[in-house]
Amino acid sequence: MHPASERQLETFIDTIWMERGLSENTLNAYRTDLNGLAKWLYTQCQRDLLHASRSQILDYLSLRVNGGAKSRSTARLLSSVKRFYQYCVREQMLKVDPSDRIDAPKLGRPLPKYLSEAEVEALLLAPDLNHPLGIRDRTMLELLYATGLRVSELVTLRLEQINLRQGVVRVQGKGGKERLVPLGEEALSWLDNYLKDARHQITPPAASDYVFTTRRQSAMTRQAFWYLIKRYAGKVGIKKHLTPHTLRHCFATHLLNHGADLRVVQMLLGHSDLSTTQIYTHVARERLRSLHAEHHPRG
Repeated sequence: MHPASERQLETFIDTIWMERGLSENTLNAYRTDLNGLAKWLYTQCQRDLLHASRSQILDYLSLRVNGGAKSRSTARLLSSVKRFYQYCVREQMLKVDPSDRIDAPKLGRPLPKYLSEAEVEALLLAPDLNHPLGIRDRTMLELLYATGLRVSELVTLRLEQINLRQGVVRVQGKGGKERLVPLGEEALSWLDNYLKDARHQITPPAASDYVFTTRRQSAMTRQAFWYLIKRYAGKVGIKKHLTPHTLRHCFATHLLNHGADLRVVQMLLGHSDLSTTQIYTHVARERLRSLHAEHHPRG
């Protein structure tokens, strides 16, 4: 990569982190996307990011598409590129945005994958409760399903964010926005028991202020928790393709299936835009259609 591109990129990352409070995962995505473009510009065109032309950016996008990149990946890449060049124009590093008027590929909006209530119940029962790590895992699964937290919010949860007396958890979501989420009786009971006993067997009380810790006395990573979900799903015979957000999708879908208001679900999920939450109404509608087809005499 051209040394100038490296400086430009890191300045951009530092600025948007301070301005928007983006997560480390989002920042890493920007860094990866722009690194790829910067390296290609340097090796193929002998240019840095600030001296790229619109045609060169289009050439790079075409190269990615012809190499098998999916529409969603290409759209994310273009979003990263556009944000970088908009920042450069705003900071008067450029007069013209070379990514302007480059259209993103059209994306179909996939329905979130979710489990039935019976499948969720089986997943929750999978951990071995004879071991403190099993109690930790059961508590994490219960909490995820009861609150709809993002996995990143769950694994970074600290003790000070839990209020057992009021039965709520204070979550800092995307963009640094805080929200209060009720725990529900079942999750609250598991969390209370875990904090009183199992957690002390895993990590000494003074060693960490994270709620969910490992034997190494550190917070669990997203990747480690994702591995646990897949292992427990395999244990109980769940064959569906799961993602780290599957239980979050289950939380939203099952709430709507039981009559919850869409705006309430939006608040609980921490969505800033109602349109983001509305995709779950499509899932609920599909469920209603299947029930009608299965049980109505003329379905």
